Amino acid sequence: MDAITLSRIAARRFILGRQGLWPGRRWKGKRGVERAMRAMEYLQLDPLQVLVRSQDLALHSRVVGYRPGLWEEVCYQQRKFFDWGGWLAVRPMEELPHWRVVMRRERENPHRRYGLGRSHGKAIEEMLATVRARMTVSNREFAAHTRRRVDSYRGRKDSSVALYYLWLVGDLMTHHRERFERVYALTEQIAPAHLIGEADESVADLFLIKKTIAFHGLYPLGGPIRGDIGNPNLGRVLRRPVLQNELRTIREKMLSDSEIVAVRVEGLTTVYYALASDLPHLKEVSAGRTPAAWKPCDSTTLEEVTFLTPLDVVTARDRARILFDFDYKWEVYTPAAERKFGYYALPILWADTMVARIDLKLDRLTSTVVVNGLWFEDRKTAGNPLFREALARGMARLARFVGANSVNADAIEQRSIRKSL
Repeated sequence: MDAITLSRIAARRFILGRQGLWPGRRWKGKRGVERAMRAMEYLQLDPLQVLVRSQDLALHSRVVGYRPGLWEEVCYQQRKFFDWGGWLAVRPMEELPHWRVVMRRERENPHRRYGLGRSHGKAIEEMLATVRARMTVSNREFAAHTRRRVDSYRGRKDSSVALYYLWLVGDLMTHHRERFERVYALTEQIAPAHLIGEADESVADLFLIKKTIAFHGLYPLGGPIRGDIGNPNLGRVLRRPVLQNELRTIREKMLSDSEIVAVRVEGLTTVYYALASDLPHLKEVSAGRTPAAWKPCDSTTLEEVTFLTPLDVVTARDRARILFDFDYKWEVYTPAAERKFGYYALPILWADTMVARIDLKLDRLTSTVVVNGLWFEDRKTAGNPLFREALARGMARLARFVGANSVNADAIEQRSIRKSL
């Protein structure tokens, strides 16, 4: 099949729609949360809470009536999802056999085996025995003065590193979270028995490659991604080296088996790939239509702006710059003196375009959303009354979501926008 060619706008709409962000929220309630999480492929987790945690903001932008923490009920009470990975994200529970292959690769990885496994061997054995005896264990239960101090990104106590290792290699899973901290339990206490075994290795690899394509919507499988050996992003997903010749073989077989389709975007030289199951949606957006399955159940992104989390896949710097003409960098880890924008600047999605970024924080003492700054890609947007109305609606919804009673917009330069908020 010949490659499909999309305009830049059609490509944006497909990526946003595939992620449930355009043309508006199309899910409601707890059932909608589950459907959104599945459509997203991964719900990345982050502990930082300047305004609200990233995972909650991501679901707020997709689900009508979402409330903070609802994802935890679906994950840890209903057990429909599990969290895992150095790149921490929630995944559907039925995918566990595929991820068990990756967990075993983590155990076999020389860095893990000789770094964590050997240097913390006694603590690992102790923590595993402790979880078996107590049923659930959190690192908080072990006082620092009773543990051996370690210098690790994953913790400062040998107990924390040991628990993390056991979770990473699949012996433990997250039972629930307390103030975002994991409470661990044995895998067999949490996952259904039929999901604890490993999938076939080649089947698992193919599944995870397809999941990666679905997550990005359009993905340059084997194309020019930063790094000079293979595809480093895909290698991180599979937890093994992935070289260009292997990628070419995989790509050609997936094309011949009609599992993927090639997609070209006008003005770009890179060839992208999408799942063949997304072909009907690709054709619809290419023709300028909205897929029926994407019909919003609330206001559209033209009528009400959406505030995107910095960790949303569509805001990743290369994706936003190349396809959305929006050069975005999350500056939370950038020294204050070097920041171009704000500490927690959120991209603003209006219709199918990222038109601005806004730095927000929640003053919990006064229940006020504080605007630290607002920066436009095109200053003409600020003077558009339709945008001001859409921004006001989006800000009102966001304030209700985070439990704020008011918005302090004094830092906004444009008087008309300050008044609208």
